[in-house]
Amino acid sequence: MKFKRWFYLFLFLLFMINLFFMLIYGKKTFEAQDPVKPPHRYDYHFALISEEIDNEYWRIIEKGARDAAEKYNVYLEYLGPKQADNIEQLKFMDKTITGKVDGIIIQGIAHSYFYQLTNKAFERGIEIVTVDTDVADSERKAFVGSDNYMAGVQAGSAMIDDTKGDQYVGIVTGRLDALNQQLRIKGFKDAIKKENRIKLVDIEVSNITKSGALQATYDLLKKHPHINAFYGTSALDGSGIAQVVNQFKLKQRTYIIGFDILPQTLHLLEEGSIDASVVQYPYEMGYQSVEALLQLKTGDESKTLHHTLTRVIHRNDIQDFYEKGTVYENHTK
Repeated sequence: MKFKRWFYLFLFLLFMINLFFMLIYGKKTFEAQDPVKPPHRYDYHFALISEEIDNEYWRIIEKGARDAAEKYNVYLEYLGPKQADNIEQLKFMDKTITGKVDGIIIQGIAHSYFYQLTNKAFERGIEIVTVDTDVADSERKAFVGSDNYMAGVQAGSAMIDDTKGDQYVGIVTGRLDALNQQLRIKGFKDAIKKENRIKLVDIEVSNITKSGALQATYDLLKKHPHINAFYGTSALDGSGIAQVVNQFKLKQRTYIIGFDILPQTLHLLEEGSIDASVVQYPYEMGYQSVEALLQLKTGDESKTLHHTLTRVIHRNDIQDFYEKGTVYENHTK
């Protein structure tokens, strides 16, 4: 009996000790600390959703957007799928709408899901600016980017001016379901249709990767060995085309016109492996996209189209770019 009494007393003391330490721990854990210094306050929170997160072209768009965001006190998120995928890209858009951002910059995508999401954003007061590719009949408020149809016309006109004799053309395009690629092909076709000596033979898809461009070029030459001219419509196509053409060691001179001036494209243009390239200004696209969103947030909806410059450059134009600074960052800040 005495043993039981001491045992219960021991349990009671053990319980009280545990309770004491729990109270001490809780006090230290939850008691108010010195006030935390509030984080930097931004005027707006924008999201830039890329076609492919680590694509060099989209990283340049991001650079322009970040520079503008820093200038205008905007918090900018950069998001996107690891590989180009319309549905994955749109899922990121849905998440940012749910997250109640103030504005979204995204490539226009001709898909029912995109229309649903632009409507959803509109209902929640979230402004949408399309960049690089437009979907004009959606609830997007503005578009910033190249006139892709005219860029295609410029590519076709360059091929006419730069070549003589019959040209049998193979096109390597990033994605057949991308509006910007479609417009670049349409503009090219319209430019060459009255030039009987230039004939479009076939089109293959690169899926906007260098390996895809290599495979697409290889497939075109295996199926159509008489091809003697190429047009690449996305940033990595030109370098992929040039590599395969050099490997094939073709007897005939092969004309190549690419798109954009990534470092490897510029190098190939310098050494003569690529004849010409259509230059865009992705840095400007990113910078002006942030500015377009800011205009919308302040009630200025007067300008819905912000076309950035495109032009064709050749080897003898490169020195001019070196002297005037990088082709990507021409914004006057």
